Amino acid sequence: MDDHSREARWERRTDAPLTLASLLYLAAYAVRVLADPSLPEAGRAACHAVLLAAWAVFAVDYAVRWRLSGRRLGFVRGHLLDTVVLALPLLRPLRFVKTYERVKRRHGLPRLSLYARVIFYAGTSTLLLGFAGALAVYDHERGAPGATIHTFGDAVWWTCSTLSTVGYGDVAPVTPVGRLIAVGVMACGLALLGAVTGSFSSWLLQVFSREDEERPPGR
Repeated sequence: MDDHSREARWERRTDAPLTLASLLYLAAYAVRVLADPSLPEAGRAACHAVLLAAWAVFAVDYAVRWRLSGRRLGFVRGHLLDTVVLALPLLRPLRFVKTYERVKRRHGLPRLSLYARVIFYAGTSTLLLGFAGALAVYDHERGAPGATIHTFGDAVWWTCSTLSTVGYGDVAPVTPVGRLIAVGVMACGLALLGAVTGSFSSWLLQVFSREDEERPPGR
């Protein structure tokens, strides 16, 4: 059996466990941030253990698939989403659509349309990045001198306005790490907005083109 088939078989077997690991990663990070400082030391240690275990699981998965592919740098270029997931395991649920399409293909069913995939990726990415960004900025901003983000609600409000590229400016990060997170959230917001806008524009063009082709010629 060739390397590509071995890689595909490995992916099929690890999809569900890695998705569960991603959800556990997000849950552990949320508990560590939101329950602190009332979280006991044992609970904090357990959260850190789950986070490290999730990182290790994703690192092993990435290394195995890189080895099975036999493509070296070509694997990295062809699996950008997996490379991002290695840095942020909480994005693993984005692979739901890939798993779903593989199941449909196995049963001979048509795959999702391009527009459905774009909307799914953009919507899921917005929710995951919004929640993770709010947790991260709240973790680094609370208690900082001159901070305007004092509660998790403030962090969620800031993340929503930043991802939507509105940026009201009523709350903003003041710490270096918080501002670095802000740069990432802004970049993701622009990318997601561009993807959705471009896909919607392309869909409208196809609809109007199809209507023009079906319309009988005028006098």
